[in-house]
Amino acid sequence: MVLTKDGTLSSCVIPTNCVLIEWKFDNVKKSYDKLIDIAESLPRVKVVERTEDYWHGVVRSLIFRFSDDLEILKIPTKGIIQVRSASRLGLGDLGVNRNRIKNLYSQL
Repeated sequence: MVLTKDGTLSSCVIPTNCVLIEWKFDNVKKSYDKLIDIAESLPRVKVVERTEDYWHGVVRSLIFRFSDDLEILKIPTKGIIQVRSASRLGLGDLGVNRNRIKNLYSQL
């Protein structure tokens, strides 16, 4: 888990292959649980860590098997959920991480 000192997900070092977004919800627990269910149903995902407030999975691309880290953090005191999707290699991702996060939100 890569959290900052204030308990949030770390920012994107390379903004062209990483997306960090924050969503506010009325029912953070319910939304977090649903997001985890959606994330775990993604194709080619392997769960690395799962706690009550944090989920980390590795999603592999179909053809070249590139690894992307997908992290979801529930911050109940602020009523927010942070989602971070980042490629492990390269300077760009052809929009894959942004699309992954958009798809997670649209299925919520």
